[in-house]
Amino acid sequence: MSKFLDRLQKTSSMKESLLCIGLDPDPARMPSPDVFEFCKTIVDSTQSFTAAYKPNMGFFEAFGIDGLKALEKIVEHIRTNYPEIFLIGDGKRGDIGSTSSKYAHAMFNVWDFDAVTVNAFSGFDSIEPFLRYSDRGVFVWCKSSNPDGYQLQDLVVSGQGGKKVFEIIAEYCVEWNSSGNLGLVVGATYPEELATIRGIAPEIPILVPGVGSQSGDLESSVKFGLATETHGLLISSSRGIIYASQQVSQYGNEAAKASATLQKKINNILVDLGRSFLH
Repeated sequence: MSKFLDRLQKTSSMKESLLCIGLDPDPARMPSPDVFEFCKTIVDSTQSFTAAYKPNMGFFEAFGIDGLKALEKIVEHIRTNYPEIFLIGDGKRGDIGSTSSKYAHAMFNVWDFDAVTVNAFSGFDSIEPFLRYSDRGVFVWCKSSNPDGYQLQDLVVSGQGGKKVFEIIAEYCVEWNSSGNLGLVVGATYPEELATIRGIAPEIPILVPGVGSQSGDLESSVKFGLATETHGLLISSSRGIIYASQQVSQYGNEAAKASATLQKKINNILVDLGRSFLH
């Protein structure tokens, strides 16, 4: 088992959680105007229930330099106080090799994320610089949760035996996973496609966004997303947890309740499937 897979499984088992909480600070919805204080409150209130946090780079970058400084502080806060928790930098980075090498350096050496999300549209040489960091995870965007993702991801490629683009991406990722540090991003809004992808990649970790505000299918996501040998799965919720309340005095407590509820629902499904952390 690779260092990345081992770390992910140990963290999930220690926390008894497959939950990943997205940090998407939006000034239109934040109860606190201070980005760091908002994220810190969310983290301190929910850390007991989650295996991972997923800062969304776009939300922090939208605040300019102040947003990046807030991200730096929240990463440091998590590293200092909750070092066992997995950190995923959600930036969907991807470009030609020379540019991707700089993206990889920034995400792993500067921000010190345990894993990142990438866009493989430019092919293998665009994500190879990320994969060189063999102790870090690289989640390839395979089947997105947004409604219009089908426009490109579901295109049928005649020269590939009538397979859809997202299936071909999954097949390539199995081929590219020589260091055991590659994962996939598959939206919870497409459970049948998730099952297809898991059939193609039985052991590759899958990050599943779209549970919560996007009304993804939780039970099917857990059932179809689990790997064969390890759990190999993170169920991600962002707005459904961090904006469970917009009252200044309540948002931390309500985020804790929402994350505890989702963690419990996931674990109950695992019990029903005979895959609980107790086994």
